[in-house]
Amino acid sequence: MKKYDPTPARHVAFLGLGVMGHPMAGHLARAGHQVTVYNRTAAKSQTWAAEFGGRAAATPREAAAGAEFVFACVGNDDDLRSVVLGADGALAGMAEGTVFVDHTTASAEVARELYGAARTLGLRFIDAPVSGGQAGAVNGALTVMCGGDAAPFEAMKPVAMAFSKAVTLVGDSGAGQLAKMVNQVCIAGLVQALSEGIAFGQKAGLDMKQVLDVIGKGAAQSWQMDNRGGTMVDGKFEFGFAVDWMRKDLGLVLDEARRNGARVPVTALVDQFYADVQALGGQRWDTSSLIRRLK
Repeated sequence: MKKYDPTPARHVAFLGLGVMGHPMAGHLARAGHQVTVYNRTAAKSQTWAAEFGGRAAATPREAAAGAEFVFACVGNDDDLRSVVLGADGALAGMAEGTVFVDHTTASAEVARELYGAARTLGLRFIDAPVSGGQAGAVNGALTVMCGGDAAPFEAMKPVAMAFSKAVTLVGDSGAGQLAKMVNQVCIAGLVQALSEGIAFGQKAGLDMKQVLDVIGKGAAQSWQMDNRGGTMVDGKFEFGFAVDWMRKDLGLVLDEARRNGARVPVTALVDQFYADVQALGGQRWDTSSLIRRLK
């Protein structure tokens, strides 16, 4: 059970109650904050409110009204705009000085766009994508990488620690999203290398669980090896961070690389390998399912 650092109770809103947002909002409630939630599918909001005792709102604007901090975790750029902008969007319901914290993995462009839209209304916007997956959200142990201004970041950090183990400002608006792209580039390469290593060892007749245990104590150790190596050996992928989500994220990386001139040949190749996994029916398999291509 997570232990929460004592912080003053805040009025907060949380928009988006998917596999990440539902437990993240739950940690805010368990930490003592007064939470109002919104989800596009209203039944999910009602289910969350029944579980955690918060309030369900019919629109993002209604959820944001009276909140000191508005958190969001939705699917992509368009989903984010839909809950932020417009007559029923969160910005329309936020009081001057309120901080919007976006945990969606989205583009740096949309982060900067919404940062600007918020500033014109006297509001604050922090892009704050997370790493740690569904397990990290459930356990309140996410890593949050943030872009934006220092003052609103420092204000929201103690609140966000309810579902996090680290919340760090890495630069100006958009920098959080760019840092998340770096994270996904590194993961893509690691998982492909781990897949090839396991497949190679199996062809060689090795006991790969024993081998992973051995090399996991040396320089080859990684989170992916520790948490996914055994299930990859067993061919189990019905959990974790879905291939569809990873391809969305890698698409953001490739788009940004075209804009900034970065060379990411391995990332582009692994993205196509994930397309192969999708063609095998693995759209919702965990990203470790890259090994299925090698069988």
